[in-house]
Amino acid sequence: MLLMFGVFAVLFYIDGSTGYRKKNEVFYLHKTFQAANEEFSNMNSSGALTADEWKNHAAKQSVAFPADRSILPLSLTLPMPWPEILQDYERMKPLQWNILWREYTRERGLAASPPEHSYDAGKIREQWIVCGICAALAGAAAFFLIRTLGRSISADNEAVTSQQGKRVPYSDLKTLDLRKWDTKGIALIDYDGASGKGRIRIDGLTYGGFKKDNDEPAERLMRLIRSRFSGEIIEYASFSDSQSKDDASSPA
Repeated sequence: MLLMFGVFAVLFYIDGSTGYRKKNEVFYLHKTFQAANEEFSNMNSSGALTADEWKNHAAKQSVAFPADRSILPLSLTLPMPWPEILQDYERMKPLQWNILWREYTRERGLAASPPEHSYDAGKIREQWIVCGICAALAGAAAFFLIRTLGRSISADNEAVTSQQGKRVPYSDLKTLDLRKWDTKGIALIDYDGASGKGRIRIDGLTYGGFKKDNDEPAERLMRLIRSRFSGEIIEYASFSDSQSKDDASSPA
């Protein structure tokens, strides 16, 4: 959970801080290349357009960025003139603006594929909001992870020591609930005696685990507790055990 929310927080942070702004830059620059191609075609429809005429016209044009400066990269200087590659008459003459676009984006280190639409200030704000939520969830996951890592449960020949450091003698253990042990690795021990009254929750997956290459620490802990436990054990009876009892009680 910590890794997942941490990664999400970083991704939304990137989109909110620079990602969507960069995409907007690419979106409007791409539209500029399309517009430049259309203007060149219209001005040169008769084939009489000269290099100087196109240069003078293109040099006066600016990229049509939106008025809202907040949705664009902070590094952009506005107004931004048409890229020099669009002012080159010979390069524009073949009417292959898409080739010029790929060359331009490669030189600028921009994405060659523009987004399908631009992102307004509301969309960028959403990224910051979700980033904050994911960061908070990652912080909560980190808190519980650190708290869990700092806890342990153990048992010896005389008593069980809980996660809170409370030492409970086996004589005080009254009920051992193992109904969720085989499926979820969770056992509950109720105690009542000189050590007080309460419950110990053993989460096998958290405290030790069941990995065979580690000699199944959780199972070893449970075997030790069961070997010293003298109270009531609650667990599900297996089908084979129930069938054996039914067969034994059936008349010959």
